Amino acid sequence: MQVVSISSLKGGVGKTSVTTGLASAALAAGIPTLVVDLDPHADATTALGVQPSDKLDIGRMLKNPRKANIAGNVVPSGWISRMAVNGSGPAVLDVAVGSAYTGIYDRPDLGKRDLRRLSAVLAGTNTYELILVDCPPSLNGLTRMAWSASTKVALVAEPGLFSVAGTERTMRAIQLFRQEFAPNLSPAGIVANRVRSGSSEHAFRLAEMQAMFGDLLLAPHIPEQANWQQIQGAAHSVHHWPGDSAKAAAGLYDTLLENLMATTKTSRSRVAR
Repeated sequence: MQVVSISSLKGGVGKTSVTTGLASAALAAGIPTLVVDLDPHADATTALGVQPSDKLDIGRMLKNPRKANIAGNVVPSGWISRMAVNGSGPAVLDVAVGSAYTGIYDRPDLGKRDLRRLSAVLAGTNTYELILVDCPPSLNGLTRMAWSASTKVALVAEPGLFSVAGTERTMRAIQLFRQEFAPNLSPAGIVANRVRSGSSEHAFRLAEMQAMFGDLLLAPHIPEQANWQQIQGAAHSVHHWPGDSAKAAAGLYDTLLENLMATTKTSRSRVAR
C-alpha cells in the first residue's frame, strides 16, 4: 500500500486538482484508492461528489484515532455511481471526508504523539493499493501529520518565482522531517501544474526547476485547462468528462500516476544534496 501526500507550501497552485486528477487516473486503472481530505476547506470532498452522510469525517477520526474504524466511516466517491450508470465494472474510490474540524490540528506545535494520529487511523485499513492525502497549503501540523503517515510526498508547483522558491523550501523541510520523524519517507517528485505553453516565463521557470530538482521534476507537466473548474464544479471525473480537452488531460494524469508510482527511494539522495 502506497500512501502519498499531495503537498504545497503555497496555496492556489492546484494541489487539490492534482489530487483529484490522480484519483481519476487510479479509478480508471482499477487501483483501489482512498482519498484522505486533510485540508479544512474540504475541496477534494466536494470535487469527488461525496454526499452528506452520518459517517465520521477525518477530523473526528483523528480525535480518537485508535477507535476511528476508518473502514466503517469512509464514503464512496460520487464518481462510482456515475461509472455504474455508464456500465463500467466494479471499482473502489473511497473518501475520508474533510471538514473544518481538522483545523484544530493545523498548528506548528504538534508533538510526536499528535503527529502519529493519521498513521493510527490508517492502520485500520488494508483495503487500498493507494492512499492519496490532500494536505493544506502549509507546513503546519496537518501536513506534518500526513507526512508521518506517508511513504511518499508529491509536491505541486506552478512554474512561477514564488512557487518555485516555496518548493525548494518544502524540499528542505522534507529532509529535516525525515531525519527527525519519518526516516522511511521519500519524495515522490514535483508536479508542474497549470503550465501555459505560450508563456516565456513558464518556460524559463520549468528550465530552472529541471536544473534545481533534476529527476524529481515529474513528467508530464499538467497544462492550464480552461474547463477544469467546470469539471470540478460538476463533481465529475476527468476520465468521464466529454471532449478532446478532457481526454487529453486524462491521458496526462494516467502517465503522471504511472511515473509517480514508479519513483523509488533512491530519489532521497537528491533531497539530501
